[in-house]
Amino acid sequence: MNGEGSRGEDEIVGMEEDVKDNKIVFMWGYLPGALPQRSPLLSPVVVRLPGKDATDAHGWRDVCGGGCGFAVAISANGKLITWGATDDLGQSYVTSGKHGETPEPFPLPTEASIVKAAAGWAHTVAITDRGEVYTWGWKECVPSGKMFTDLSAGAAYERDVLERQSSSVIDQVSPRLQASRSSGVVSSIEARAGGAESTKRRRVSSAKLAAESSSSSDETLSAVPCLVTLNPGVRITSVSAGGRHTLALSDMGQVWGWGYGGEGQLGLGSRIRMVSSPHPIPCIESSSFGKDRSAALARGSASLEGQGSRIPGSYVKGIACGGRHSAAVTDAGALLTFGWGLYGQCGQGCTDDELSPTCVSSLLGIRIESVAAGLWHTVCISSDGDIYSFGGNQFGQLGTGADQAETLPRLLDAPSVENVNAKVVSCGARHSAIVSEDGKVFCWGWNKYGQLGLGDVIDRNIPVEVPMENCNSKNVACGWWHTLLLAESPT
Repeated sequence: MNGEGSRGEDEIVGMEEDVKDNKIVFMWGYLPGALPQRSPLLSPVVVRLPGKDATDAHGWRDVCGGGCGFAVAISANGKLITWGATDDLGQSYVTSGKHGETPEPFPLPTEASIVKAAAGWAHTVAITDRGEVYTWGWKECVPSGKMFTDLSAGAAYERDVLERQSSSVIDQVSPRLQASRSSGVVSSIEARAGGAESTKRRRVSSAKLAAESSSSSDETLSAVPCLVTLNPGVRITSVSAGGRHTLALSDMGQVWGWGYGGEGQLGLGSRIRMVSSPHPIPCIESSSFGKDRSAALARGSASLEGQGSRIPGSYVKGIACGGRHSAAVTDAGALLTFGWGLYGQCGQGCTDDELSPTCVSSLLGIRIESVAAGLWHTVCISSDGDIYSFGGNQFGQLGTGADQAETLPRLLDAPSVENVNAKVVSCGARHSAIVSEDGKVFCWGWNKYGQLGLGDVIDRNIPVEVPMENCNSKNVACGWWHTLLLAESPT
């Protein structure tokens, strides 16, 4: 969600060019069906590559987090590796083939090397070294070339609001249950609370029963990997997957989006309920796009003077998808947000939805380098390595030392990060993580399943360093209930 790890472009390029180092992947937290007796991992555990890949000279290339019960990473030879997600949660179509504790190469319909990937609640998207994009999983997240709109006011809009209030807010519920909302299994109280943990097992069982009794087959809910059709010449370099929507970033700094957009998370200026064909999202004035990147760099950061509401920057360099909101960072360091705002996750000082990319004005003057988004919260880091967070905070996922929501970005000033220069940020559903410049990893937020890697199941409302001996952390990527870490072993 992605909550996937977000790094500066130079760091990403450097990692892709320097995969010869001995990279190790650690995991902690919970993957239903992937762990013995379904017990969580409370502390970091090494993830072993399967078969021949396990003895390859380089091991791993990157970690990509994962979704609701499954994990995703990339091996050094460019294979997409997935594990977890068994039938009891209705997620088996997300990974494919064998499931369980052994990571498996995902059978994509291409021999091209995978360089980037991201996972949403129940869908996955991957980029090849040719700039092609493949996606699969929950069918409504996979482009079909159609657009379904519901833009009229009145009854249609009220229906949309009621649906949001009574839905599970895409948390811990099988897509089969989403497809059978009329059964009324999930209450609005559970939706607001993120799914009360005491009722989780009962709800999962209800989802399973609904799936078994439904006349719908997996084919109506899921889709096999397909190549995403974009305009000629568009080369994608980064992707992010949210609850039910996807963003893709081209090498020219243009953002594309598809999937569900009922709260504005596709940034198209309206409550488009479904966009099943990739559309460009107007983050910066259109004249900035389609031009040579070097020319954009030569122009430098755009100024607000004389430009009215023009957003600082010439192109977008980073993207993030939350549960139902999105964020983007421009080359000038401006942070844009759009989508669901109920918990203040758009950082605009209110709880309104933002239907178009809107500059977070309170951060103007602070150069933002990267951003990550969780189910209801957003975390970003500045060029100075400072951490800012806003949105929902029920489990301490903002790291502010309290549990109240923040509608404006708040600087984290906990003693644990006072002298920490943050470089990488990632958000899970309700927990957050960073990697510092000196290779340390910090986690905070919800810890019901050990997703903070601190050896216990106690929530934290300030960043806490995860003990990692004899390794240098490079990237962190949070899934729904788990966390993946890419680290270098000493040479």
